Amino acid sequence: MATPHASVVLLNAQRIVVKVGSSLVTNEGKGLDANAIGQWSRQLAALVKEGREVIMVSSGAIAEGMKRLGWSSRPHGIHELQAAAAVGQMGLVQVYETKLRENSIGSAQVLLTHADLADRERYLNARSTLLTLLQLGVVPVINENDTVVNDEIKFGDNDTLGALVANLVEADVLIILTDQKGLYTADPRKDPTATFVHEAQAGDPALESMAGGAGSSIGKGGMITKILAAKRAAGSGASTVIAWGREPDVLLRLAQGEAIGTLLVAQTPKNQARKQWMADHLQLRGSVTIDVGAAAKVRDEGKSLLPVGMTAVQGDFARGDVIAIRDAEGLEIARGLSNYSSTEARLICRKSSAEFERLLGYTGEPEMVHRTNLVLSR
Repeated sequence: MATPHASVVLLNAQRIVVKVGSSLVTNEGKGLDANAIGQWSRQLAALVKEGREVIMVSSGAIAEGMKRLGWSSRPHGIHELQAAAAVGQMGLVQVYETKLRENSIGSAQVLLTHADLADRERYLNARSTLLTLLQLGVVPVINENDTVVNDEIKFGDNDTLGALVANLVEADVLIILTDQKGLYTADPRKDPTATFVHEAQAGDPALESMAGGAGSSIGKGGMITKILAAKRAAGSGASTVIAWGREPDVLLRLAQGEAIGTLLVAQTPKNQARKQWMADHLQLRGSVTIDVGAAAKVRDEGKSLLPVGMTAVQGDFARGDVIAIRDAEGLEIARGLSNYSSTEARLICRKSSAEFERLLGYTGEPEMVHRTNLVLSR
């Protein structure tokens, strides 16, 4: 597959996840850098105003908490770290809220744990909330919920969290802002022959050997975590840019197609990656049978599946599970992500969306399977 040119990848990016590290946010641990956050917020606001959707994944809560508590070194005890996170998160979200509001953009705080994304129901709830915020033109500011997690359930670093968020919302691009210009073939501080990597394929094994080495004393990551994050983000079709966070107008210039930092291109287009995952899903929890009219709309017109067109529900599945869609003859014509559990599906089978609130006790999506979450069977 031909690698898209950098300008095409970034110019066409509609949904962007930006991740900034602790060393940038706190100016190497000296406390929150309100000026830097203000510069990023101004750029985020400009992108929103031109019709893009942006999410900020920001480190810095523990580092800010350490400063507020007067601690000169990062503690090792989990409860001390959690306490620092709780104290620092107050300042972190306050600065983002203030700076974004100065640019006439609303913000929202979202704290996530690994358990939120491992549990299917919580995963879908987080996704729905984030997509709703983006539709409202609000910038979600995401951090790991350090106050309630321990080392066994942590993401490990916010590079990983950024990639998981990119997957969660099906972003086009993940931009990782760091204190380095990008990726070199070796550590330029130790190897004078190291050369800069302008563009490569995300997931290329050679990148991991190039990125060895620890991060700063303030953060937990390093270039290797960014390479692995790019590999993870590429799984859902998102390309990744690693760039220096203090580059003037870095986000705006990247969005205009300027080649800054290292671009790691996802080899599978976003829609193709999602549909391939559904098509290859081996563990189907159940299926629904649909009438002739619904089959024609799904198969021939590429429309969403509405519950009114369903005639039967088979199996035991939860919201978000991949289910088969069968025609009146029992032939699988498509599969996709269900918006309702099997129990709910049986209640709304053959019913219009106007009846959902009475039957379910709440108003959910009008579709059983939305067309963007549906792939036709071969």
